[in-house]
Amino acid sequence: MPRVSELVKCRDSSLRSVGHAVARLWLLAACVVFAAPIRAAELRPETIAAFDRYIVANDLRFEREAQHGPFLWVEGQPAEKREALYEQLRRGETILNRVPVEIGGEALDVPDGIIHHWLGVVFIPGATLRQTLRLLQDYDNHAKYYAPDVNRSKLLEHKGNLFRCYLRFYKKKVFAVVLDTEHEAVYDTLSAVRAVSHSHTTRVNEVENFGQVDERLKPQGQDGGFLWKLNTYWRMEQKDGGVYLQCEGITLTRDIPLLVKPLIGPYVTSVPRESLLNTLGNTRKALLHPAAAP
Repeated sequence: MPRVSELVKCRDSSLRSVGHAVARLWLLAACVVFAAPIRAAELRPETIAAFDRYIVANDLRFEREAQHGPFLWVEGQPAEKREALYEQLRRGETILNRVPVEIGGEALDVPDGIIHHWLGVVFIPGATLRQTLRLLQDYDNHAKYYAPDVNRSKLLEHKGNLFRCYLRFYKKKVFAVVLDTEHEAVYDTLSAVRAVSHSHTTRVNEVENFGQVDERLKPQGQDGGFLWKLNTYWRMEQKDGGVYLQCEGITLTRDIPLLVKPLIGPYVTSVPRESLLNTLGNTRKALLHPAAAP
C-alpha cells in the first residue's frame, strides 16, 4: 500500500502535468489568435462605400467651417467653456476629442469595418503660420520629425499647392505593424493668418517580414486590416503670439471579430488616438525648438 507522502507526490505531479497541458493549450490558442487577423481581414466594396459616404459629408463640413466658421473647434464650444479650453492650450496641453461617426445625426453603419474620427488641437507659442506650413510640407524630413511613428518619408511630387508623398508607418503595441503608404495633400492659404490642408491615402500596403531579406508588401485590402484608409485635415491660425494647430484624423480599419478582440482590439481602437496625439506633440516640439529640426 503506498504511503501518504507518495500519494501526495503523485497528486502534485499529476496537477503539474495538467497545468503544463493547459499552458500548452493556451499558448497554442494564442498562436492561432495571433495569426487570425492576418488571414481574416479583407476590404470589401461595402466597407469602402460607407467610408466614402462619410468622407463626402465630412469634406462638406470642413469646407463650410473653413470659410464660415467656427474655424477652430474651440471657437464652436459654449462661451463658458471656451476660455478654459484656450487656457489649457496656452499651458501646453493637447485637447483631444472623439468625433461621433454620424451623417445627419444618425450613426453610420460600416459593414466589416470601423471608422475612427479624432480631433486634436495644440498651441505653439512663438510660431508663425509660415513656419508651420513649411514644416508640414517638409515630407522628406517627416521621418525625423515624427519618429518612431514614421519610419521613412519622401516627397514624391510637388505642383503648386498639391503634394504627393510616401510615408512608412511603424507602430508597436503588443506586436509591430508596418505600413507603406502614399498620400495626396492640398494646402490652401486663406489669409495672412489662416491656412488649411487636407490629405488622403492613395495607397496602403502592410509590410510583411519587416526588416528581413524576404520583406514584401501584402496586396491592398488583403492584410491585417490595421489601416485601410486615412484622411487628415489641418487648420492653422496665427494669433495670441503663436499658432493654434488643429488636426482631424479619419481612419478606416477592420472590424474586430470576437475571437481576436482581446489581442487586436486595443491595437485597432487606441492607435488612431495615440497617433494623433503623437503627431500634434511632435509638430509642437519641432516648432518650439527649430534649431533641433533638420
